Amino acid sequence: MRSRSEARSRREAVVPARCMRSLWIAATLATAALVAAPTLTYAAEMPTFTVVLKEGRLHPATLEVPANTRFKIVIRNDGPGPAELESRSLRKEKVLAPGATSFVVVAPQKPGEHDMFDEFHPDTGQGRIVVK
Repeated sequence: MRSRSEARSRREAVVPARCMRSLWIAATLATAALVAAPTLTYAAEMPTFTVVLKEGRLHPATLEVPANTRFKIVIRNDGPGPAELESRSLRKEKVLAPGATSFVVVAPQKPGEHDMFDEFHPDTGQGRIVVK
């Protein structure tokens, strides 16, 4: 049988270990929140535009996007065959299978115009991005 002083020493040793474990968990959660918060906020603020590739055409044919702002273009292929949205001036391209959806993120741009086209339908799949 243990004496009272041994039992108290054992309890006093367990309490700091529990506090340290709780402190470690709290620090880990706080660090994760600090790392994730700016990313989630920034993603929510990014303007998003959609381009649908269908029957060799881009819908809409013209996108108006804000200047000096990073933005996302969601690309959806509603056609029966493959499609490729490309912009040489923005150095972006995305090949999509029929029925597929994807996206590209474009760095902030100065005001101006950029080409975009469907590489598989160069005659009819023409469009532009107007940065204002």
